[in-house]
Amino acid sequence: MNRAGAELEAALARFQTLYPKTIDLALDRIERALDRLDRPQDRLPPVIHVAGTNGKGSTCAFMRAMAESAGLSVHVAISPHLVRFNERIRLAGHLIEDAPLISYLDQVYHAVMTEPRLEITHFEATMAAAFLAFADIPADLLILETGLGGRFDATNIVTKPIMSVITPVDYDHKAYLGTDLSRIAWEKAGIIKRGCPVTSATQSDVPAGVIAEEAFSLDAPLHLLAPEHIAALPVPTALFGSHQRANAALAALALTRAEGVDVPQAAIQRGLDEAVWPARLQKLSDGPVVDMADRTEVWLDGGHNPHAAQAIARFLSALEGDTVLVCAMMRNKDSRSYFKAFAGHVSGIFTCPNADGHDGADPEDLAASAQAAGLEATAITSFEAAMSAAAARNPARILICGSLYLAGQILAQNNEIPD
Repeated sequence: MNRAGAELEAALARFQTLYPKTIDLALDRIERALDRLDRPQDRLPPVIHVAGTNGKGSTCAFMRAMAESAGLSVHVAISPHLVRFNERIRLAGHLIEDAPLISYLDQVYHAVMTEPRLEITHFEATMAAAFLAFADIPADLLILETGLGGRFDATNIVTKPIMSVITPVDYDHKAYLGTDLSRIAWEKAGIIKRGCPVTSATQSDVPAGVIAEEAFSLDAPLHLLAPEHIAALPVPTALFGSHQRANAALAALALTRAEGVDVPQAAIQRGLDEAVWPARLQKLSDGPVVDMADRTEVWLDGGHNPHAAQAIARFLSALEGDTVLVCAMMRNKDSRSYFKAFAGHVSGIFTCPNADGHDGADPEDLAASAQAAGLEATAITSFEAAMSAAAARNPARILICGSLYLAGQILAQNNEIPD
């Protein structure tokens, strides 16, 4: 790690000790911090706010590509990152550099440490730094992805977005959002603001009803993604999988319904061809990880919940030849439901430890979950050994999946750093 990288890590680490909980969904802490920073959230470019369970990042990537193809300057906020924290803050087309990011983090730190000191989570502190950057650097548009939930997410201090976007809502992060789908949908629908338009992906009955009720109660015009919107898009898009056509159609619908944003059809088409979103059905290029596969194709996907697994399985079902999975997951994920989606679509699974520093599931437990879902699975003690075992099966392809943290490790190891 170079000196600037070490300084950034130190600037980020200071916030780990300022609040006892890693995640505590509320708005009061970041609001108090932003008040001390002269309320940068009031000086942002026009905001498109995005929440949902799956497809948030891909939808943001399509919107960014379409808007930039129309000549617009675009800020983007995403989370989590894959390899470098800088991926979370894109300023007018470029990832934020270490030096300005450290400066913004310093401003937040000094603000919250001024007596009386403020409590703030790590995510809230970094979002406050992002808002400072977005307010300082001119742009035509800010695409703002929620971190977790929506209603009490730190991004939800934006009061007048030009468009709220809700991607498909399903179960995930049950420790924080619960297991009641209507409650999860209520959290996501919390980004809808009075009188501000909202665009929703195709939803199952419960989330659809909650979103419609929230929009009606706030007099927010609701634009629903319809099959004809998806059918109108050319095939294929830059991102693989039929679900990405729906994400692209949602992005196009949101942009064309957002007031004050001029994105013509030609720019939408170029955006479909140029969107980039790493670790989502990404075919890896030649590199050290691919070398482990002994000339077998290697794909990577960081999706980690049952809905994501279903989308991946649909993609695999359309390919010729067999697929072997190399999989790691977080301990708190619904691994059995995740693996169930792959029944009949993969010829074997090798489970392995997750990336270092995260609460990964035990490979033996993961293998047992896959076996309970009716799949052939073997626990392996390391990623490298799992790749070797998968390659020995001589499949048409190996898919590394189950964890964004593992995905980030793989991209770094294969020298494919997101930029």
